[in-house]
Amino acid sequence: MSFSRRNFIIATSVAAGGSMVLSACSSGGGGGGDKGPAGAKEYTGASVTVGTADDSQGPAPEVKGARKGGTIYGVSPDDLSHLDPQRIYYALNSTGAMLYARCLTGYKTAEDGSQKLVGDLATDTGKMSDGGKTWTFTLKDGLKWEDGSELTVEDVRHGFERSWAKFITEGATYAQIALTGKDDWRKEYEGPYGGKHLDSIKIDKAKKTISFHLAQPRSDFNFTLAMHSYAATPVKMDTKEKYDKKPVSCGPYRLKHRSIDKSMTWVRNKHWDAKTDPIRNAYPDTHEFEFGTEGLDLADRLIADQGKDQYTITIYNNVPAERMQKVLTDPDLKKRSFNGLLTGVYYYAINTKRVTDLDVRKALIHAWPLEQIRKIYGGQNSGDYATTILSPDIQGREKYDLYGKLKKPQGDPEAAKKLLKKAGKLGMKVVYAFPKSPTYDKTKVVIEAALKKAGFDPVIKPIDSTSYYDQAQQVDNNFDVMWFGWSPDWPTGYTLLQPLFDGTTIGNGSNNVSQLNVDWVTAAIKKNVKLSDPDAANKAWAELDKQIMEKEAPIIPEMYQRRFYLHGSKVGGAQFDPQFSATLINKVYVKA
Repeated sequence: MSFSRRNFIIATSVAAGGSMVLSACSSGGGGGGDKGPAGAKEYTGASVTVGTADDSQGPAPEVKGARKGGTIYGVSPDDLSHLDPQRIYYALNSTGAMLYARCLTGYKTAEDGSQKLVGDLATDTGKMSDGGKTWTFTLKDGLKWEDGSELTVEDVRHGFERSWAKFITEGATYAQIALTGKDDWRKEYEGPYGGKHLDSIKIDKAKKTISFHLAQPRSDFNFTLAMHSYAATPVKMDTKEKYDKKPVSCGPYRLKHRSIDKSMTWVRNKHWDAKTDPIRNAYPDTHEFEFGTEGLDLADRLIADQGKDQYTITIYNNVPAERMQKVLTDPDLKKRSFNGLLTGVYYYAINTKRVTDLDVRKALIHAWPLEQIRKIYGGQNSGDYATTILSPDIQGREKYDLYGKLKKPQGDPEAAKKLLKKAGKLGMKVVYAFPKSPTYDKTKVVIEAALKKAGFDPVIKPIDSTSYYDQAQQVDNNFDVMWFGWSPDWPTGYTLLQPLFDGTTIGNGSNNVSQLNVDWVTAAIKKNVKLSDPDAANKAWAELDKQIMEKEAPIIPEMYQRRFYLHGSKVGGAQFDPQFSATLINKVYVKA
């Protein structure tokens, strides 16, 4: 896919959600200051830290004022497409999985939105050895499945091995590649159903340990294992293809009822022990999911705040543009809202295969009208200006502004013209492509005007949104600049820089849309991947971020987008989930 599937929202937010915040509230749209909008709760983006063994102990910290009991109603336009953990990649599915699926590691989220990677099923975040090629985890005591049976290291191993099953095609593939050292990892193993196990995963039943022996060092492998694609699955209760309809829970809730595309009911799992879980609170007795209600209808229901809607959260729906002004200006509604920056970055990829002159690429960055674009998205409420490749939540990320975009977010046509004259390219034709939408049909106007003012001859190419990514990701496309974006699967520099700028990945369908194929960049990526010291790796990725933008200028960073959520008046503890850009479902409670 053109975007990381973990946060599918990144692929749809501007094309759809961007239009949702169009004309929402333009206050703060001018200037370069990036203080977020005023909401009841706001997450502004912060680097994730790695917790200790003590941080990995349960129970999860209590939410102030919370109480047990009652029902929380969660509403979404779409049903969860998969419940089988190994088939989960989309953020909406992962949000639901927080109720029942557990991995070796996971993210412990504080009230202020800051996060720590901690041991979930494991006693800590893992022991690294052999220069980063071996990772060992020990399971906690007291882990059980919903029928009361023990959760074992065999079950954890099974969650990895069944990823090789032919019916599992939707999940992440990072661990499979890391364990085999092969992009065609399926050829190395047939899965567990023939009775064979992976040689690269070793378990010790007596010590309750599981060790992963990787083909190459990976200092962030413990982050990889926090993805629900690698959640534990019980060997004795694995129903293969049918498991997607009725997964077995090791979390605080179990599935009681499901009506496809209509509803889903989760009730308490009495065998879940809070003492083993540092991440999840389990305040409501029941979670009732409702599917099929679109954003505007749901917003109106929550604004009215009647009946069970008082106890309702939006699982994954941001406030639509038509109601944004009302939410932000009504004190009661404002108290019932929260917001946060999406993980990842929106940007414009410069096709380095076509735009070969570095000065021209730098001129494009100077010329780009970020301020005018953000006003169309909804002003400051729609997000913060981006100046780096790495987003604010990435470990080790360092903020910089090489091209003065925070000082002149409206664009600097004089600086652009100066560079074009130096390159002998004044009046150069530039083809800009974007997916057609009401939002982008408006942004194209300000982009075209800014490019003309800077000395370019712009050619605007709106592309049907259904085929946009297919066209943009073709090696032989005829576009010079293309709207794009990327959401990382976990918060380290590898997850942003490798997919977007590794020259060896170039090909039709590649996420290296800039087609950057520079030996020093590819070599640096391969070197950084092998760094076994996480701190050294984080520093190296941050340095590479700045070096790429300074020496190659392959993209025009645009926005770290913001989303707003609304909930009923009887819902407590509602906050932004920085990992899945959704409501943090495991913290909510019913107010007395």
